[in-house]
Amino acid sequence: MEISHKRISLLCLALVSISSNIWVLCGADPTDGFTLVPLTDRNIGLQKPYNMPLDDRYSYNDGVRSLWVYTNDKPFYKGSGTRPRTEVRIKGYDYSSGVWQFEGYAYVPKGTSGVTIMQIHGARKGATTLQLRIYNGDMKYYKFEVVDTDMYDKWFRLNVIHNVDEGMLTVFIDGVKKFVKNDQGPGDLYFKCGVYAAPANSSNYMESKWKNIKNLQKMIMKMSTL
Repeated sequence: MEISHKRISLLCLALVSISSNIWVLCGADPTDGFTLVPLTDRNIGLQKPYNMPLDDRYSYNDGVRSLWVYTNDKPFYKGSGTRPRTEVRIKGYDYSSGVWQFEGYAYVPKGTSGVTIMQIHGARKGATTLQLRIYNGDMKYYKFEVVDTDMYDKWFRLNVIHNVDEGMLTVFIDGVKKFVKNDQGPGDLYFKCGVYAAPANSSNYMESKWKNIKNLQKMIMKMSTL
């Protein structure tokens, strides 16, 4: 029996309302329902070892940002107890409520390991709400659950949705939902990406490349009661 396109569409919408796990089946995109927040050069903060010129740890050519660091580099400011990093810090859009999303296309070369390539800084307790790390080609939530595997030497699209009001984090790789986790509680929150040596066992050299970095927000309409 032939099924009309209209019936297929209605069935798809019904399935979406039943389960979010069939995201790809219905052709939804992680950015659906979100509004793009404009990013200019003023919104791109750069953190790098304090004693190094920026050009020695960062380049920006043809829309691609390359960020690299060595495990014995200095932290990003003198006296900091953190490990070395070269990161993009999204400025001007710190948040503490609502639903926000980071999107970017990332490339991690083989050999880069024990490094955070994307994080949400800030939490009720602790320094961060989310760290996505690369360990031997696998992406992990901190050093714990595996988010995805075989990440080396290819461009992949990363979307991270943070629903602060519901306390939920959702990670998509190439448009596919890969990971859902409760967050660490509200705080002064913002997105970062690049390379930040994880607390231990990082490779000597760490690098990631990024392009098409975006910041998005979901505008939630509240119904008034009469």
